[in-house]
Amino acid sequence: MKKAEEMRAEYRREDLGKGVRGKHFAEFKKGSNLVLLTPELSKVFPTNEAVNAALSSLVNVARSVTGLTRRSTRPRAIKPRAPV
Repeated sequence: MKKAEEMRAEYRREDLGKGVRGKHFAEFKKGSNLVLLTPELSKVFPTNEAVNAALSSLVNVARSVTGLTRRSTRPRAIKPRAPV
């Protein structure tokens, strides 16, 4: 088993440059969420606002159908019926 400090022979430390600790931490802390759409969907939803509006309306429909409220986190479990 290799040690964590070992690098492959084709890599040289001087080619990698100096590492910067926490380089992307500020962006990570902002909490972005990137989602890639298929080309067909990107034609229907060309902007972020269009995607967010569609998803918001879908959530509203799902809540009205399933009876979810802001306080509940999941739908109620359906009890199996007794065999007839």
